[in-house]
Amino acid sequence: MNISGLFIRRPVATTLVMLGIVIFGALGYKSLAVSDLPTVDFPTITVSANLAGASAETMASSVATPLEKNFSTIAGLDSMSSTSTLGRTQITLQFTLSRNVDAAAQDVQAMIARTARDLPPTMTSPPSYRKVNPANNSIMLLALTSDTLPLSTVDEFAQTILAQRISMVSGVAQVDVLGSQKYAIRVQVDPNQLAVRQIGIDDVVAAIQRGNVDLPVGILDAPNQAYTLVSDGQLTTGAAFQSMVVTYRNGAPVRVQDIGRAIDSVENNKVASWFKDKRAVILGIQRQPGANVVDVVNSVKEILPGLRTQIPQSVKLDFFFDRTESIRESVHDVQLTLIGTIVLVILVIFLFLRNVSATVIPSLALPMSIVGTFAVMYLLDYSLDNLSLMALTLAVGFVVDDAIVVLENIVRHMEEGEKPYEAAVKGAQEIGFTIVSMTISLVAALVLFMSGMLGRLLREFAVTICVAILVSGFISLSLTPMLCSRYLRPPRDQKHGRLYLFLGRCLDLMNRGYEVTLAWVMRHHVTTMVASLIILWATYHMFGLVPKGFIPSEDTGQLLINTEGAQGVSFDQMVRNQQQLAAIVGKDANIESFFSSVGVGGVGLSGNTGRIFVKLKGRSQRPVVCPTSSWLKSCRSLSADELIRELRPKLARVPGIRVSLQNPPVIRVGGRLSRSLYQFTLQSPDAPELYRAAAQFEERLRAMGDFRDVGSDLQLKNPQLKVVLDRDRVRPGKSRRSIRRTISIRLSSSSIRSSKMTHRRCRC
Repeated sequence: MNISGLFIRRPVATTLVMLGIVIFGALGYKSLAVSDLPTVDFPTITVSANLAGASAETMASSVATPLEKNFSTIAGLDSMSSTSTLGRTQITLQFTLSRNVDAAAQDVQAMIARTARDLPPTMTSPPSYRKVNPANNSIMLLALTSDTLPLSTVDEFAQTILAQRISMVSGVAQVDVLGSQKYAIRVQVDPNQLAVRQIGIDDVVAAIQRGNVDLPVGILDAPNQAYTLVSDGQLTTGAAFQSMVVTYRNGAPVRVQDIGRAIDSVENNKVASWFKDKRAVILGIQRQPGANVVDVVNSVKEILPGLRTQIPQSVKLDFFFDRTESIRESVHDVQLTLIGTIVLVILVIFLFLRNVSATVIPSLALPMSIVGTFAVMYLLDYSLDNLSLMALTLAVGFVVDDAIVVLENIVRHMEEGEKPYEAAVKGAQEIGFTIVSMTISLVAALVLFMSGMLGRLLREFAVTICVAILVSGFISLSLTPMLCSRYLRPPRDQKHGRLYLFLGRCLDLMNRGYEVTLAWVMRHHVTTMVASLIILWATYHMFGLVPKGFIPSEDTGQLLINTEGAQGVSFDQMVRNQQQLAAIVGKDANIESFFSSVGVGGVGLSGNTGRIFVKLKGRSQRPVVCPTSSWLKSCRSLSADELIRELRPKLARVPGIRVSLQNPPVIRVGGRLSRSLYQFTLQSPDAPELYRAAAQFEERLRAMGDFRDVGSDLQLKNPQLKVVLDRDRVRPGKSRRSIRRTISIRLSSSSIRSSKMTHRRCRC
């Protein structure tokens, strides 16, 4: 059966089919999402649980262990890790790629409910879970600062106006508020005043709870009208709490101001964020899976002018980071490479065919195949990213082969004296099976059967290039023979110019050179085999020497600096150390702007950690550096990796804090964020042995010169005070919560006179 004959006999239908491919391909191209890499969703869920005042050991044994025991029974769970710190536990559950994250979330919720009876009853709120994708980073960062308003007011505008409105934009998944400073009132009491008046801390807590309740009062019915009663039971300022009555002693009221003070503050005063050198609230915007990142960013930028009018002029909204800048540049570069590749392939075809019509006919298979691939990519919900565009770039060399083979066979029949129509029918019929076999063999060689994360990442690349080859095979069997039957002239009817003759002589010289070298190789077959073996050995040897990695390091215009203070460092000292690092970063001429965060709940679970996110200037705007040690004076701007090597010794001079710098990868694998690009996980049922082995392992890695920024999330050196209860003196009926509160308030007011003191007796 001659498939091509059907298209040759019906040129109008063939033209309409090709026109349909072009139209649907163009529409698909305009509808494709734009991204840096294919969308890879790693089903990951994080579970957070809080127990105020509990040590890390208590959190691990009383909270993390019961949850982990039930989570381990969930189907499709690939890995589970937990981190326990003072008063907080975070468990990361990563499922297999085939598991639906919504179904997994339902199982996690059910296990949390099942574990509720095994958790400490003093937990103020049950554990909460959140679906996350570690491969998704913030596509935009906004910074809110103010020179006059308190940060709690700025946070209110960020939470209630900006975050809520931006979350409603199509394609936005969520808006994270970094450095949140929610308004709260803190009541600070003097233990000595409590002791003088014989008031317990539980009495103060109960009085505040009773005196700050906003409950419905009811309705007052009058003969002609009904009135809704409203009370002022809700206190909203610290000054209002000052006069609140706690209890009565000797017939006189004891107010909050008599035993302490009530101040306006924030919920978490152990977390802070700065934009450059100003305290700020940072908004991180994340996109939904599969959404066009460029469209999402453009939509957010469109509503920003309207949002600026809804906040006071004293609140400054800075557009800090736009991830699409690097995406646009990289995609634009790949698009230019694709266009340049097409032009070069057409020139090579013309160089060998030396005929305009013979060059145009197979060259049409190039744009037609690529445009047709866009339509299939849209149906498969793919995106225009570096991998899919690279697949199309590589496919350029494949898609033109089929058309050239068909053209060459048709020209052979025309050289034998047949007319173009008959030559096209016979030539296409003879070569049809060869085209089908070539197309299928190429597709079979490129189809990836890899599973797991790597197979998910490279699937779009493989499918895109396979679709381009299949479309080119169809065009070679339809459009190419149809055009040859009508627009290809016999060679004897053509007049050749000087260019044709010159190229012909060059090709003849190449053929004669090939004949000479081939004859020499055939005469010296032993030497040829030895040379081949040497090349094979050299290839194997060089393969072992070439550096290896998962994804190449790219300069996306951003750096990430993770900071870690000494264990047990105070929040104020951590802030001072962080500010010293920020001052060094701010002086670098390659850096456009940056924001830093520190504290529990901001960037980590422990109070001695922080992070500095750096936005670099564009490569054309960075200072040009001329190396002095190199004999080749190649002056150029520093890349992100080179800038890391320059910043590392400068930041290492700040005492009391450790830094680790990294060029964030375009895709992040693993459910946990680490201070470095690679991480090891140590496991053991014996906790003391695990702690000992982890310290030894970290020490040996630091001693090796090939590793940098070695760190561990195991922190056992935090100073602690152990309270020993005299249980014989504990009053009967005294609750554990009351004892804990009494210990906390008495110790917080006591001065520790000796750093060696590890025990303190308390009478409750």
